[in-house]
Amino acid sequence: QVRLVESGGGSVQAGGSLRLSCAVSGYTTSNYYLGWFRQAPGQNREGVAAFYTAMGAKVYADSVKGRSTVSYDNAKYTLYLQLSNLEPADTALYYCASTTTRQTGLSLLDARTYNVWGQGTQVTVSS
Repeated sequence: QVRLVESGGGSVQAGGSLRLSCAVSGYTTSNYYLGWFRQAPGQNREGVAAFYTAMGAKVYADSVKGRSTVSYDNAKYTLYLQLSNLEPADTALYYCASTTTRQTGLSLLDARTYNVWGQGTQVTVSS
């Protein structure tokens, strides 16, 4: 069974940084898609960044592009999201997600793309 376990969240001041981790286990293939999503109370779940292990391809949401980096450590089977210059608007529960196949017509930043999810890690940014 594929499992995703997030860690690295915390409470920081605006302008600070965090690195979130997502430990991946259970895959028998080396090619899969990984994504970071976030959700604040009363808000829709939104895509933050995505990564494709086969090509090392990356995509970012406009809200974090330029101050975030998604990466994957093949040796550690761990997905990372480096967030810098954090803003109060970044406050949310952050999830990692994965799938082995694309869904026709859906972006990798669309939550409907994914079928495996972690439990989430909380990021709180104070002004």
